[in-house]
Amino acid sequence: MLAALWVFSTAGGWAVSAFCGDAEERDGACAADVAMAEVASVPLAVVAAFIAVTAWAVPAVRRRYDRLDGLLTVAALVWVAAEGVLFVGGYVAKP
Repeated sequence: MLAALWVFSTAGGWAVSAFCGDAEERDGACAADVAMAEVASVPLAVVAAFIAVTAWAVPAVRRRYDRLDGLLTVAALVWVAAEGVLFVGGYVAKP
């Protein structure tokens, strides 16, 4: 769910619309600043996706619920950090 929220916020344009307004009244400088926040959140999103996929793909992790839960918790926290970067960057960019 956090991954879907991040994708819709970045690729779907939700973040730009939320912080800079609709396309008709959008401030160009705000949209550029939000785009920078989106780019800054990409490394965290990649790390979170890698951790989650690795946790599900590696049999030694997938079969041990304590390891699986731990890695998926870390992945969720990194997704939250990616969303946090996006939110703080958008809030700062907001006119």
